[in-house]
Amino acid sequence: MNHRRNGILRDEELNRHLPPPARLAAGPVVVIECVENIPCNPCVQACPRDAIIIEGDINNTPTVDYDRCNGCGLCISACPGLAIFVVDAGRTDGVGVVVLPYEYLPLPAKSEIVSAIDREGNIVCDALVVRVADSKAFDRTPLVSIEVPQEYVMIVRHFRCKGGRD
Repeated sequence: MNHRRNGILRDEELNRHLPPPARLAAGPVVVIECVENIPCNPCVQACPRDAIIIEGDINNTPTVDYDRCNGCGLCISACPGLAIFVVDAGRTDGVGVVVLPYEYLPLPAKSEIVSAIDREGNIVCDALVVRVADSKAFDRTPLVSIEVPQEYVMIVRHFRCKGGRD
């Protein structure tokens, strides 16, 4: 089953959009999980390093020049489809960081423990909120950074706050 039937991206749909393993291991980098051919390009405009490219027609999906991307995250809040994340799998302490757009209130607090979930909404592990960035530069879409075991940085794509609030 593909995402057109249930909205969930499968590995074969994602593989052509993922950073190479060596780039993932080098530190923070953008992951764009946009697979729809629609007229959209705010991520291109948001990138100060010109690392995000849409070749040809504006309906094409974005690609990333991973040599240019420094994982700044400015593109995350620009994406109306919430399809952009930053992952840091380059740490040596066994944990990684996933930076996510978060459009719910109340915002989680730094040091809060949340339930990290995958693309299907399944709880994968507990995660530690390490940063909540809510500035005007993010156009009312706060960015929440969570620490997860390193093996989950490419699996975790959202979280649930404990205590009944998402």
